[in-house]
Amino acid sequence: MSWALRFHGVGNASSVELGSAMATIERDDRPWLTIDCGAEGLTAYLAHYGEAPRALFITHTHLDHVAGFERLFVDSFFDPARCGRVRVYVPAPVVPLLHQRVGDYPNALAEGGANFWDAFQVIPVGDAFWHDGVRLETFEARHHWPRTAYGLRLRGSVVWTGDTRPIPETLAVMAGEGEQVAHDCAVRGNPSHTGIADLEREYPRELLDRCILYHYVGAAEGEALRARGHRVASPGECVALAEPTAARAEPFVPEDAAPDAAPVASSSASTTLA
Repeated sequence: MSWALRFHGVGNASSVELGSAMATIERDDRPWLTIDCGAEGLTAYLAHYGEAPRALFITHTHLDHVAGFERLFVDSFFDPARCGRVRVYVPAPVVPLLHQRVGDYPNALAEGGANFWDAFQVIPVGDAFWHDGVRLETFEARHHWPRTAYGLRLRGSVVWTGDTRPIPETLAVMAGEGEQVAHDCAVRGNPSHTGIADLEREYPRELLDRCILYHYVGAAEGEALRARGHRVASPGECVALAEPTAARAEPFVPEDAAPDAAPVASSSASTTLA
């Protein structure tokens, strides 16, 4: 079994040419779990895979990370094979923020009769959750405000920080098994994002060597980061990952489920709603 991380977009909110920061964890060359749903990132996803995502994890609700949801609603709601089956894993504190951003427009359809979230299976998650029989972990990032932005860990394989300032204490644990770390980083930092000086000051060399930088400002800035000896992601790049060491279990399928129904995800943390 092979695992990989495909970057659909690597830019910040103003770097349209680099695409909104978004990636997909692939298993055996197929999309397995997509991280975020920005507008440009979704366009790149569709161009590569030829179909919309079937499972997503949402890090936070700034529009460069969720602006693709309206397109995803239309694609899913009018497709009987997809409607209500597109899993959206959302850290529980982020659920109301996501609804405010993308789900609360009056009357999802002009003719009525539909709620925005009818198209999806929204699963609030805590510190960990199960997807397709594999346990993933979440952690709080440092972005704008407490409990509004989160990162994702596939143990032993990859960590996605999401938008964040440096989080050395967190990554000492969450990236403690040799995972490759996709990390927010631009040339200059600010109160909600990491700059290269912050990264180099806060992290040990061993961790820096495992970092792949994204969420930067333009191609020239990417080259500047590379010139300092760092690995920098490019749009469309696919990075091979190690086999995860995360806990595994057989996905649970209810006895009365339709033959093509997706397995039900369960959670080992707090409350998971399906």
